[in-house]
Amino acid sequence: MNLTTISEISKKLSISTRTLRYYEQIGLIESIKKDDYAYRTYDEAAVIRLQQILVLRKLHISLKQIALIIKSEEATEVIDIFRQNLAEVDDEITALSTIREIINSFISRLKESIHQDIKLNLLDDPTLLEAVDALTVQRTPLKEEKTTADLEQASKKLNKLTNRDVRIIYLPPSTVASAYAVGKEPGPELVTADMVDRFIKSTDLKNIYPASRHFGFNNPDEPVHGEGHGYERYITIPDDMVVTLPLVKKHFVGGIYAARTIPMGAWDEWFALHEWVCNSERYDFRWETIDGTCGWIEEHLNYWDWNRSTGDNRQIDLMIPIKIKEEK
Repeated sequence: MNLTTISEISKKLSISTRTLRYYEQIGLIESIKKDDYAYRTYDEAAVIRLQQILVLRKLHISLKQIALIIKSEEATEVIDIFRQNLAEVDDEITALSTIREIINSFISRLKESIHQDIKLNLLDDPTLLEAVDALTVQRTPLKEEKTTADLEQASKKLNKLTNRDVRIIYLPPSTVASAYAVGKEPGPELVTADMVDRFIKSTDLKNIYPASRHFGFNNPDEPVHGEGHGYERYITIPDDMVVTLPLVKKHFVGGIYAARTIPMGAWDEWFALHEWVCNSERYDFRWETIDGTCGWIEEHLNYWDWNRSTGDNRQIDLMIPIKIKEEK
């Protein structure tokens, strides 16, 4: 049986290892763990399933719907899901057709004003304003795609961030309690989350320090000494607070970050945020590390309420450390 490691499949399909682990966590794919091998591996069936998932995601099928498609044994159920998405696409096409008509009206009326030497304010036209106000669709490219390569290109265009999509934030220096795990089942993310939750309960942190913030990051992303990848969590605490094992008291230097809010699981947004920093005219990467990592961190927003929410209701800030570019 041919097995592919998580790093190999990440490079082959251009998908982050974080996304792969999340897909496995929610049951979309399964990995195979060999007794004498610490890496996650995938058989041929899992690779094919993952390729199918990626195609469906590029067609804007939600992860919840993909799970239903995978588990469904009835073709009629799958047809209903596709019809639901098709109806949404039809609505968007209709809205875009309306936008086209309105823009053509703008052009026609502006041409008339040129010939008649009239100053025309189109934004005062009540008829056009009513038509625009009725629109709810965001402008997206809807060219008919026929190949996986075309779908990939369309996805990149759709997900490209603008300056309005990215927040520039400052994280102040702070004292933190750190939880760390490497390659342990059910995964270092869940192991460290349990460590932090026990710490919060034992110290009554929610009541004594309600302004606490919760951060997490891969440390490192690749396997460590054959034990699998590592994950570390920071929970900010009062400077004079005593921290006992298994957590460790540390100092977080903070700084300026480019931030993007995502629903839990949308890890592909890391690529879009990275591209935004690469193309920024004002900011550059700040390569100061956190505990040997590149400094990319995730802030788990409203963490006090996470136990009462799941899936898309949980929000995370992806943050890349940046600095203002030096003048040449």
